[in-house]
Order: sequence, then structure tokens, then C-alpha cells
Amino acid sequence: MRAPAPAYTSNDGVIDSARAALGGMLLDAVDHVGEVALHVRREDLYDAMIALRDTPGLAYQQLMEIAGVDYPDRPERFEVVYCMLSLTRNHRLRVHVATDEEKLVPSVTDIWPVAGWLEREVYDMYGVLFSGNPDLRRILTDYGFRGHPQRKDFPLTGYVELRYSEESKRVVYEPVQLAQDFRTFDFMSPWEGANYVLPGDEKGALPQAKGAQTPLSADTIVKANAAQSPTQAPTEPKSTESTAQTGAGKSESDATPKPANPDVVPTKGANASGGQNQ
Repeated sequence: MRAPAPAYTSNDGVIDSARAALGGMLLDAVDHVGEVALHVRREDLYDAMIALRDTPGLAYQQLMEIAGVDYPDRPERFEVVYCMLSLTRNHRLRVHVATDEEKLVPSVTDIWPVAGWLEREVYDMYGVLFSGNPDLRRILTDYGFRGHPQRKDFPLTGYVELRYSEESKRVVYEPVQLAQDFRTFDFMSPWEGANYVLPGDEKGALPQAKGAQTPLSADTIVKANAAQSPTQAPTEPKSTESTAQTGAGKSESDATPKPANPDVVPTKGANASGGQNQ
């Protein structure tokens, strides 16, 4: 049984077909990690998209996504990336267009109406301007938002923050105020320890228990313990008491004969079998 969708098409011949269809509109074509990227002149983007959609052997009928990339070091710092899909060939490629903050990128909303929302996202996040978009407004950020969040030079904390004001009984915008300064990290190993004394570590100068690890020397610990331990009064030795005072007799050997007990009468006669009286 054959699969309902065509098998995945390899990249063989795709760049050659794109070069033949686009001609001078194509600046560069790259086949990297199994993906084909076509770099197209910005002014010729609309015609290039028509050619990629209608040329036999290419037939990229569907626009899946429009993304933006920011390269601040380039003269044209932004790249608008169009992700294309050929339903009949089950193949994908990317179309790249370079621009800056002022140069207009031709809109492709007349070819794919879904591009209207996608171009608004790129405009909102990067500030790229599109000519021909019927409703080029912000779509993700709030009203009155300043800047474009996906630019590399945009601060992570933003410029303003919003909160609910009990006085105004509404949500108000205020300049960002951080609760504390950003910490500086030394990336040192917690097992090896730092070369400086951290705040609060001076409280643990003495060991908590005998045998606990401490950076102090043995002499310093002995002196510190002696200074902290309370002074005890000398105890008097116990007086030696005699056996006469205690009433205890002297220990004797078992071999010494014991005096006879007058209360015990030994049994006499032939029938004497012995017992406690013997």
C-alpha cells in the first residue's frame, strides 16, 4: 500500500532549478545540513515568490512561516526568512531577504493572505517595514510599547513595567525599577572556595564542633577555645575514710578458716545424709 503523501524529495537539482527560474533575482544559494536557502534581492522578492510558486519542478505553493534575524554588525542588520513548502513534492526551502531599519520589504500578502499576520509579527519584534501590507500594526506587544523586543540591543528588562494602582484604580505604566542590582558572578568552584571572605563567613571562624573543618590553625583554635570556655573553680580532693568509720571489714582470703556458727547443729547418726548442716 502506497503512502498517501509523496516520499520526501531530496535536494538534488533544487538549486539548479531555482537558478534557472530566478536568474538575476537570486544572489546566493546554499545547501547546508540538508536544507536549501535562497538569498534573493529585496526589490525582486515579490517576483521571486511568484516564480517559486508557479515554476514546474519547484511548485512551492504554501508559505509556512516568516521569521526575522538580527545581525547588529552588518550594514543591513535584519534578515527576513520565508519558510516555503511544496505540497506536491513534499519539499521545503527558505528564502532570505536582507534589509535595515528604513528600507522597505515588499509584502507578499497578495500571494498568501496569511502573510499579513506574519509580517506584523516581524514588524513588531524587529521593526522591519513592509510595503503593501494593508494593516501593518503591532500584534504581540501592548499599545504604546517602545522598541522591538527581539533586537539584540533591546534590554532584557525592557523600558517600562505595568502594575495595578490602588490610587488610580487602573493599570499604570512606570519606568523599570529593579529590586536589587545585578549580581556579579566569579564562576569559582564552590568546593575550592573563593579567594576572599564572603559576607557572613566571618561568623563561622570557629568550628561548630570538635573535629570540624576550619581554615584556622591548631594554636588559634586552642587559644580561642580557652578564651571562650568559662573558668572552673578547683575541686578539693575527697578525704580518705578508714574502714572503722565506714564499718567495712578487711577483705580476707577464702583459705582462712571461718569461725563455727553456734546456731548450726550438725546432724549425727547413720541416717545422716548430709545437707546444709554438714
